[in-house]
Amino acid sequence: MIVLDLCCDRDHHFEAWFASGEAFEGQLAAGLVSCPHCGSQEVRRLPSAPYVQTSSHSAPAASTAPSPQTIATRLIDALRSAAEKSEDVGERFAEEARRIHYGDSEERAIRGKADRKEVIELIEEGIPVLPVPPDKDDMH
Repeated sequence: MIVLDLCCDRDHHFEAWFASGEAFEGQLAAGLVSCPHCGSQEVRRLPSAPYVQTSSHSAPAASTAPSPQTIATRLIDALRSAAEKSEDVGERFAEEARRIHYGDSEERAIRGKADRKEVIELIEEGIPVLPVPPDKDDMH
């Protein structure tokens, strides 16, 4: 088994397991590989050093794993980077998220403001939302 780093045409990055590189290519050609974030089948393999499991006892070296603080910092940086590339809809966030979800507006990445009640309602409707921590410069 190998783990491949993949990316869709909407720049969503994800990993997937395959029996081999050839198995990935075959599944991709058959339309069986899609982005778990948006469903796009326009997927490409990113350059990586794939981990190959040779036995049930082999695993990546634990000493190379980043610390929890490093992981958290990278995640927050990635969220902020994604937010910078999205459209700011301000106070209309909940309304615009619903319009996109129900197909009344073009699909795109948006950011804005919503209170706790609005966020809960969006999640209950099945609309994926994610709070993004403010940048250090934006904190009061």
